[in-house]
Amino acid sequence: MLTSLIGFTVVAALLTISPGPDFAVVLRTALGSGRRAALCSALGIAAGCFVWGLAGAVGLTAMLAASRAAYDALRVAGAVYLVWLGAQALLSARRRRRAGAGETGAADGPADDAAPAVPTSPWRAFRTGLLTNVLNPKVGVVYLSLLPQFIPHGAPVVGTTLLLVGVHAALGLLWLGGVTLAVHRARAVLQRPRVRRRLDQATGGVLVALGAAVGFEVAR
Repeated sequence: MLTSLIGFTVVAALLTISPGPDFAVVLRTALGSGRRAALCSALGIAAGCFVWGLAGAVGLTAMLAASRAAYDALRVAGAVYLVWLGAQALLSARRRRRAGAGETGAADGPADDAAPAVPTSPWRAFRTGLLTNVLNPKVGVVYLSLLPQFIPHGAPVVGTTLLLVGVHAALGLLWLGGVTLAVHRARAVLQRPRVRRRLDQATGGVLVALGAAVGFEVAR
């Protein structure tokens, strides 16, 4: 069991640090609403891992893998949600640009502060992280294909699955928590209006691109 746990931890760590929707959502939340909201988003993402883990343990992810229609329906929902999150970020960047355009001073002048970001409540941040993870069917498929390889023969399936998911969730919290703290420490620089616009544009573009990629896969 220990060997399986170590092997899964290594694989899960590589999956965790791979850029994706979770990273983009936590980054944007940290920039727009601060450390507390970003950590709540990370907790929501971790909770989503347990949702998928439990679904896998009872066979729901197997159903998704077997049913093309169910899998595509979930992917469409996920794609729409990612595009919506990305569009919000792009609109925020556009509002900041318009707010600064009316001033004759530099782009980093006071006028850019006329359109501050609306803080996200902890619950809303948690919900965003949860939905981002739960509406990503690739998480379920990865769990379905990966977890069984690390469950020793004769071990309780549900208990071992939850243990492995707990490891993955803990790694995710450590990684996303580190990203949150890094953004918080660099907040003085990252909160400059011009920098915020560029970051909103970048994270928004990434989220829209991810959603479009998922939607394109469904359409093929």
